[in-house]
Amino acid sequence: MSHSLSLIGSTLHEQGFVHLPGFFSDAALAPLRAVVQRFHTAWLMEHAAQFRAGAINSAYLTARNVLDRADRLCLFRFVAQPRVHALVAQGLTEPAFMNTQLFFNPLNAAQANYWHRDMQYTGMSVAQQQEALTRLEVLHLRVALHAEPGLELVPGSHRRWDTAQQLAIRLQREGHRHNEPMAEAVAVPLQPGDLLIFSANMLHRGLYGLDRLAFDILYCEREPALLAYVREDCLPAPDMLCEIGYPQLFAPPPTLEKPLS
Repeated sequence: MSHSLSLIGSTLHEQGFVHLPGFFSDAALAPLRAVVQRFHTAWLMEHAAQFRAGAINSAYLTARNVLDRADRLCLFRFVAQPRVHALVAQGLTEPAFMNTQLFFNPLNAAQANYWHRDMQYTGMSVAQQQEALTRLEVLHLRVALHAEPGLELVPGSHRRWDTAQQLAIRLQREGHRHNEPMAEAVAVPLQPGDLLIFSANMLHRGLYGLDRLAFDILYCEREPALLAYVREDCLPAPDMLCEIGYPQLFAPPPTLEKPLS
């Protein structure tokens, strides 16, 4: 690892993201790429209408109903490998697995992307989003499977609320559109094997183009309000846990509350 874990942790805390070029070798990436491609092919067949309607991502790659045991175990091992867990632990006090997602290009190359914070899709009001920003953390670990334009992010926005203009852009108010340029934004292009860690709370948007196919792992603090979003069918079966590096990532919470709303 080219940077110390402490430096990664401090950068993630201050900036909200860390880019680690070439973190995964081609050999390490090959099994993941094969599994993800099988999932993506199946998803496109089942969700053709959704793709035609503008979908740019899918989710729940570890669910039991699509991939076989061997492919699911490959994903769980990737999610819970020691060097990845060491990174996640720099940003989360007690990390837990939350979900997996796959990001790809829209069918329409002219489709606009959009600024957002993930929390805005939970049903929370703007006031609730502002309050949640101070206490709930979710991390994306994005693994680039092919070269892609990457993401645009606003450094430090995981720790502060939007400016008036940023909020107007994100929520498309006062004549603004959510794909407008945003002040202070930084673009992070990705090459195969790159790892981008970023807070789901920060202002960000995906950049479409090239052969974009990015595997995202979502981790969260072990908070019942967040773990309520975890689907049981996306967790490893008990007989898999002994074959996974950090099985505690998949431990169920002691109690579940209603998802944030």
